[in-house]
Amino acid sequence: MPLFFTILIASFIVSLIALIGVVLLILKSDIARRFSLYFISFAAGALLGATFFEILPEAFATGIKVPDILLYVLFGILVFFILEKLFIWYHCHGETCVAHRQQSAPLILIGDIVHNFVDGIIIALAFLVDINLGIITTVVVIFHEIPQEIGDFSILIFGGMTKAKALTWNFITALSVVAGATITYFLSDFFNGIIGILLALIAGHFIYIATADLIPELHKETRFRVSFIQISLLSLGVFIIWIMGKILSY
Repeated sequence: MPLFFTILIASFIVSLIALIGVVLLILKSDIARRFSLYFISFAAGALLGATFFEILPEAFATGIKVPDILLYVLFGILVFFILEKLFIWYHCHGETCVAHRQQSAPLILIGDIVHNFVDGIIIALAFLVDINLGIITTVVVIFHEIPQEIGDFSILIFGGMTKAKALTWNFITALSVVAGATITYFLSDFFNGIIGILLALIAGHFIYIATADLIPELHKETRFRVSFIQISLLSLGVFIIWIMGKILSY
């Protein structure tokens, strides 16, 4: 299959995750929140696993000096912190999110468009570097998007949208993943020579999401049983990415 169609399919699958809001039409809200919380744990581990097992090794292999790669990782963390501040790109996972409750629905949707567009860029870049890296990155983005989309759906409902309207707009904004991936593919010639830098920025992005957005959510739960499950799922996320890398490398 041509690389472009592989990227297109991968990005569209990620867009379909927006339909996870259907879960809230079927399940009770407390069940959905618990479901989301456990996915946050797994997603945090998957993001860290992908960063340290796959993305950074690929960045180092491009020949750029290690101190320079690490500098770009740090720069990536700072860039995505700024993006969150400027574009209301908060990783909220329920209707009680203070940051999103202070914003109107249109601004939340704009933030989602920026967020999903960047996800599309990341997926396309990963496939351009290596097909296996693209697969792993797509899986990681999916795990991250599930709790994010559940949260977005809940917040839009809390803000006054009907379930049907919230689901429709959630899916429309999610299609920006496809747009980001498509544009990145057709501009791939411009990335020659800076792939290592771009991978370092992606690593910074993943580290920022895992440590600044997802893991702090886990600290809100202090019950031992739930904390144990969170730790186990986070560790499982790391392990799954490691084993996927091993399997795909054969």
